[in-house]
Amino acid sequence: MSENSVTAIASPNIAFIKYWGNRDPALRLPANASLSMTLSNLQTTTTVIFDDRLEADQIEIDGSPASAKAASRVTMHLDLIRTLSGVPAFASMRSQSNFPAGAGIASSASAFAALTAAASNAAGLELDKKQLSILARRGSGSAARSIFGGFVQLFSGEVNEDGYAEQLAPAEHWHLVDLIAVVTKEHKSTGSSAGHLLAPTSPIQAPRVQDAARRLETCKDAILQKDFRTLAQIVELDSNLMHSVMMTSEPPLLYLEPESISVMKHVTRWREAGLDVCYTIDAGPNVHCICSFEDSHEVEHQLRSIDGILDIYRCSPGNGVALTANNEQAPQ
Repeated sequence: MSENSVTAIASPNIAFIKYWGNRDPALRLPANASLSMTLSNLQTTTTVIFDDRLEADQIEIDGSPASAKAASRVTMHLDLIRTLSGVPAFASMRSQSNFPAGAGIASSASAFAALTAAASNAAGLELDKKQLSILARRGSGSAARSIFGGFVQLFSGEVNEDGYAEQLAPAEHWHLVDLIAVVTKEHKSTGSSAGHLLAPTSPIQAPRVQDAARRLETCKDAILQKDFRTLAQIVELDSNLMHSVMMTSEPPLLYLEPESISVMKHVTRWREAGLDVCYTIDAGPNVHCICSFEDSHEVEHQLRSIDGILDIYRCSPGNGVALTANNEQAPQ
């Protein structure tokens, strides 16, 4: 086929109700439904070209050739798109993110959301956002949520076609702020894909999953009603439960660093003192401090006084995946 370069941009998301563990690892069908907020300011930009002159996929991430492990994961996803589209050609893929990968800021979510949108379009597939979400989930479970902007729910699904995300509320519904306290930019030693496989070994996983629907409904109502105090309680509980599963798996996963715990303690004290702020932590050490817009500047000021914080990213509810202006418009 002739070259058709397509570029897509996607953002990571922060899960308020997290999924950890898969009911079907091959299809990445999550053990429980999840709820997230897509983040502004952080993004992955991915360009894909299918070219029948190539003898293998050429994969570049953040300016360097992808590691064998990362390249294999991308090629597997491209193979899915080749099968769906009937396009046999190998692809050139270049991906660049403006935030560190593998540090608990959902880099795989934005990466596979952008890859799915760019590659499927370059291969001639015309997919709506639900179909993009199903396909993105095959690369990374949380990528299904990054297809959409604002506040997003991912259904666990019994079969492949049921495992998709949909928007609960648009970005402008509630001006929350996510202040990401970066305590390390190093790539975590155990990635989320490997971590999901360990979840069933924890005695906490089954009761965590059993209670997930209740937590999700509580969180959903809090978002729709803009009830920050309820949101804070359920978001922190859900985060603590997931990390409890990680720490009690065999072998245990200890993602939290001393600086992570320090931020968690400070956030709890600030909320007790009246600030609208809570913490949540994905599979990594960096702490997402969710706060009201009104209190966000005071929270950021306080965060900057804590030792061990390398950087702070300020994000609001952001947009879903989109193709760049020189391409056709992304599906709505």
